[in-house]
Amino acid sequence: MTIHLIPYNPQWPLLFIAERVLIKNALSPDHVAIEHIGSTSIPGLAAKPVIDILLGLSSFDLAPITVERMVAHGFTYLPQYEDGMPLRRLFIREEDGMRISNVHTVEVNTPFWIRHLAFRDHLRTHPEVRDAYQQLKLDLAEKEWDSVNDYAQAKTAFIRHIEAKILPN
Repeated sequence: MTIHLIPYNPQWPLLFIAERVLIKNALSPDHVAIEHIGSTSIPGLAAKPVIDILLGLSSFDLAPITVERMVAHGFTYLPQYEDGMPLRRLFIREEDGMRISNVHTVEVNTPFWIRHLAFRDHLRTHPEVRDAYQQLKLDLAEKEWDSVNDYAQAKTAFIRHIEAKILPN
């Protein structure tokens, strides 16, 4: 599998806003927080052109109704990822066979929530780290992968190294 990265697109924040509207229409606004994460949320960073979204629930007890409502509003639920991450629910949305978004659903203020926002915010404010991450991504994208998950796993050491520097112990 080839990983296709494209230069940063200033339309990505607008695509996130459109996805956020769809999610808000699906869910009760009093129990969610919606954040743009991943490479498309970092100005200047090359990325796969898919919007990553972090959907935060006030309680993970809301996950079953969230699944029901998101599916009813056109998102595809991927239950196979529950085994590896039982406290996350993953959705995708596609149009005309093209992936538009990945929606990672977790409880707010959990380690998953905190790590993803901290990494995003650090790359937004530290261009030298963003550029090093981009070079890693570009180098990895030149290789053939069995799956996109293998590509993502190859970036983990870099991400964990940054998280170790920026997160409290």
